[in-house]
Amino acid sequence: MALLIVPRWLLSLVLLLHFLLCCLGANVVTVNVAAAKGLINTGYLYLDVRTVEGFRKGHVDAAKVVNIPYMLDTPKGKVKNPNFLKEVSSVCNREDHLIVGCQSGVRSLYATTDLVADVSVVHPLY
Repeated sequence: MALLIVPRWLLSLVLLLHFLLCCLGANVVTVNVAAAKGLINTGYLYLDVRTVEGFRKGHVDAAKVVNIPYMLDTPKGKVKNPNFLKEVSSVCNREDHLIVGCQSGVRSLYATTDLVADVSVVHPLY
């Protein structure tokens, strides 16, 4: 059996591709690492929704990568970042194409769902 050694983020990362030019009923598309890398190379912004600590441990090497945590660590445990959509809106244009990722895919799924549901962030395609 051959052992393939890749960076940790690459192994554990489940990328959820969200085309921001979709309407509210848009499907969230899961892409593999190779497809995500290709999209990043064409100018897609990579939105890492892990905690700041997780991001600091390692992240996607891309020209356009931003960390906006979907969940925050508090003394009472993890809570949803109440400013998530506002923070995304402050760094992303409605016309930007995003790849939303985290470590396991759970936070990125929730984050993408919120992004799709928020018409102030998403630019519908008509």
